[in-house]
Amino acid sequence: MGKNYFEEEQFDGKKIPVNTLEKGSYELCSFLNCDFSNRDLSHFEFTDCVFEGCNLSMVKVINTSFNDIRFKDCKMLGINFEHCNAFLLRVGFDHCTLNFSSFYKTALKKTNFNTCILQEVDFTETDLTGSVFDNCDLTGAKFENTLLEKADFRTAYRYSINPEINRVKKARFSLPGIIGLLEKYDIDIQAQ
Repeated sequence: MGKNYFEEEQFDGKKIPVNTLEKGSYELCSFLNCDFSNRDLSHFEFTDCVFEGCNLSMVKVINTSFNDIRFKDCKMLGINFEHCNAFLLRVGFDHCTLNFSSFYKTALKKTNFNTCILQEVDFTETDLTGSVFDNCDLTGAKFENTLLEKADFRTAYRYSINPEINRVKKARFSLPGIIGLLEKYDIDIQAQ
């Protein structure tokens, strides 16, 4: 039996129950208002797809392929992206909530996080070279041995990044954001 293949299809969670989604390859497809929460999407392949208004909280993504995927207005709590297929992994997030998710040891070069809530997200040993965190809440996000060269944090807030254990060469920060780089020193910084 061959692998299921779907191309240029639209899946609307208000019209089609998501539990009818067949394991296979999805290319140039859009998923609107689908509730994938707690579903097993392991070994699915998604290429050039858009997920909009979807709930993907706690989905299993073991060996799942996300190649050129855009997530917009999605709830994505507790996803372990480190279990995804690393080959051609490329994603973008726009107005998403990714709290308690993990990107441990994941290559996410030039990834855009636009107006996202990334509280308690694990970026340990993640390659975020050239990534942009535009208007993102990074409360409690974990950065350890993370590659942040040329990353843009100018409009991000509530982050704590230790430059001694992360590579931050040419990363961009705003003046108020520098506090997040000095937090480990427990110093009192006040504006005059």
